Amino acid sequence: MTRARALRTRCLGPEGIGELAASRTLDDALRYLAATPYRHDISPGATPAEAQRTVSAALLWHLRVLAGWQPAAGAQAIRALAAGFEISNTERHLSEIAADAERPRTPPYRLGALAIAWTRLARTRTPAELRTALAASDWGDPGGDSPAAVATGMRVSAAVRLATAVPDAARWATARLALLFGREVFVVGRRMPDVSVRRAARLLGPRAVGAGSYAEFRQALPADTRGLLEGVDEAADLWRAEARWWDVVERDGRELLRRSSFGPGPVVGAVALLSADAWRTRGALELAARGGGPGDWQAVEVPDGAG
Repeated sequence: MTRARALRTRCLGPEGIGELAASRTLDDALRYLAATPYRHDISPGATPAEAQRTVSAALLWHLRVLAGWQPAAGAQAIRALAAGFEISNTERHLSEIAADAERPRTPPYRLGALAIAWTRLARTRTPAELRTALAASDWGDPGGDSPAAVATGMRVSAAVRLATAVPDAARWATARLALLFGREVFVVGRRMPDVSVRRAARLLGPRAVGAGSYAEFRQALPADTRGLLEGVDEAADLWRAEARWWDVVERDGRELLRRSSFGPGPVVGAVALLSADAWRTRGALELAARGGGPGDWQAVEVPDGAG
């Protein structure tokens, strides 16, 4: 618990993130980051995507360190919370299976003990093999081997696993799944494979996953999640609820970290604060790349996922 609290020093915090966002150029932002806990592997001349990935890699390293300090229950909770990194690795691996073999490839995130099935997934050489490996693992069958089926299937599986294995994070998992489902069905217009719909129903309820319109979907969601979408009247504006979701995660994380118990609560809280800080830092980098200044860095849309 003490070590979990100590990791709060690895966060930039609102003041630091505000200064980062005010950078007039991305190079200025990178120089600022070079003197922060995100400094590892920061290099001048990086693209916005490369800089954001470096921030994500620093977060992963902090989570691996935290997991190494934990008993089995704490490490299991962190593994469930960090599932997005394995999803990112798998999405990139799937895209590279069909890519030109001569094209330089981005190294995967180094998951260490936080891996769920990555070693097995990384050995696959075709989309069909990847789907088979997923089906034989804790991820379960995504219901297809297309990039969309794999990405959504893994995210649905991760949300259900998180809600089941980490009760303190169940509210976050359900709300994040609602955002994913809403975007896929009512923004992209793409129905999820049936197996993912059935999994999603475990958290969102059968009425929500069977809704024929965004309004009906929003109304059918569990009460806590429905509040997250208050004022988001159009499906196209769902991305705005992401910042609200991170606000909830951050607020709950602070409360969990204040607990005096020896359970996993403080550890979950530390992961929440570290993750929210990294997300906001990636958003500040995006704003700096656009010229920085006194803009609302909290409103910048940040790409979903760990990478």
